[in-house]
Amino acid sequence: MVPEIASRRHIELVDGIYRGALEEAGISDSDIDAICVTSGPGLIGSILVGLSFAKGLSFSLNKPLIAVNHVQAHAMSIFIEEDVDFPFIALVVSGGHTVILKVEDQNPLTVLGSTRDDAAGEAFDKIAKYLNIGYPGGRVIEEISKNGFKDYVAFPRPMLDENNYDFSFSGLKTSFINYVKRNGVNDGNIMHVLSSFQEAIFDVLLKKVLRATKDFKIGRVVVGGGVASNRRMREVFCEAGKREGLEVYFPSSGLCMDNGVMVALMGYYNFMKSAFSPLDVQGFSRMKLN
Repeated sequence: MVPEIASRRHIELVDGIYRGALEEAGISDSDIDAICVTSGPGLIGSILVGLSFAKGLSFSLNKPLIAVNHVQAHAMSIFIEEDVDFPFIALVVSGGHTVILKVEDQNPLTVLGSTRDDAAGEAFDKIAKYLNIGYPGGRVIEEISKNGFKDYVAFPRPMLDENNYDFSFSGLKTSFINYVKRNGVNDGNIMHVLSSFQEAIFDVLLKKVLRATKDFKIGRVVVGGGVASNRRMREVFCEAGKREGLEVYFPSSGLCMDNGVMVALMGYYNFMKSAFSPLDVQGFSRMKLN
C-alpha cells in the first residue's frame, strides 16, 4: 500500500460511499443522529480524509461528532455479536497494530503493551512480499502453511523473557529471511518453513496475553483485528483457553477486518453517554500509550 495514493483515492470515493450507504439504508441526512468517525491510529493521510469529511457533515447537519479510536473499536467489535462480561484482556492484532489492552468498561481502556517495531500483520506482509507469494500476507501464509510442520524451524520468540507486554517482530522477520538465504525454500519445504514462522508469532502473542491474564487475575480474553481471522491463531488461543480455564472470544472473521460497524458501535456507546468530540479533534497515526 502506498499511503499517498491511498489517501488520494479516499478523497475520490468518500462522498460516493457516504451517499451509497444512505441509499442502501433507506434514510436521508435528516435521519442521522450523530457522525462517528475513526480519528486514529492508522495511515494519517487516510485518517484525515475521513475525519475532515465527518467534520464537514457534523457542521453542515448540526449533528454531534464522535471520534473513535480504531484499536478500541477492534477490541469492542465482539459486542456486535455477543455480550462479554467486563473486565477482559483484549489483544488487537492487525497489519498496523499489535496491542494488549485491559478493558474494564466500554470506555476508557488501558494500554498494557504494544509492538516496538513491526506489527504481527506487517511481519506477515513483509515476508510474503519477500517471497513474492501474494498479498495480504497473513491470508496467503495461512493457506500455504495449513498442512506444514509447526516445529520444522526453531524460529526465535522475541521478548518472551522480558517482563512486559510489548512485542517485537522485526527480528523474527530477519531470522526468517536469514534462514531462507542459507537454506532456500521450495515446493517441498515452504509450507513447513511458513508454518514454523506463523507458529512463532502466535506463540509470542499467546504467552504475552496469558501473562496479562495472570498478572491482573482476569479470566476473559477477546481477540480482534485482521490477523484474528487466522484459523490457526484461533486454534492456538482456544486450546490455551481450555487448558488455562479462560474464556476466549473471537468475532466472526468478517468483523475482524477493518469495518464501519465496529466504529458505529463505539460511536453509539459514546453517543449514549453524550461523549461528543469538538470539531477541532485531531487525527493521530500511532496508538497513544497510557
